[in-house]
Amino acid sequence: MISTSRGVGALASAAIMAATLLGSDMSGAQEQDSQTQTNATLPLEAEDAAQSGGETGETEIRFVAHEVVQELPTPTEAPDQGAATLRELVDTLPDNAALSPDLMCLAQAVYFESRGEPLSGQLAVAEVIVNRADSPRFPDDYCGVVTQRAQFSFVKGGHIPQPRTSTLAWTRAKAIARIAHRELWETEASDALFFHATHVSPRWARTKIARATIDRHVFYR
Repeated sequence: MISTSRGVGALASAAIMAATLLGSDMSGAQEQDSQTQTNATLPLEAEDAAQSGGETGETEIRFVAHEVVQELPTPTEAPDQGAATLRELVDTLPDNAALSPDLMCLAQAVYFESRGEPLSGQLAVAEVIVNRADSPRFPDDYCGVVTQRAQFSFVKGGHIPQPRTSTLAWTRAKAIARIAHRELWETEASDALFFHATHVSPRWARTKIARATIDRHVFYR
């Protein structure tokens, strides 16, 4: 009886051990299959990250729903060099930037001398003043050119009157002054040093070479 009981006990123990080993193997296989399925659902980059950082558990995977694009800065002071017309170029320039004293004189001359003319005529007047400031025959700054004696009829006693700064004409005169100063646009009178209204015929005009007639002014070099 004792030997039979021992035999049965041995068989039972062997069966329990076999079941335990089989259960352990199945559990390991199931865990491996589960891990394989999880990794298969990740992108390659995420799978690499999971494998390299899996031991510490600190790897964070972030998914972006939309493409991220960095916005480029928009220039505010630089004019549009690709403007098709002079009016487009005028419209691209800021009208709230402060003018230097010299550019103020240039803008005032454009305003008082030609504000009723097309933009090309206004620019041509400004170009004459710029050209004179560059010539050794005239003062070397815009204010000196504009206030030179007996040159511009709107100047009284060497003083330039104040424009109406709330008008569109003044806004455009400031833009024209900047364009002429920076040589952003050229007219048919780009090299002219003199001009006069078409309704007069000054004596000095007989000795000059006519460069162009723009609206109500004739320009000479």
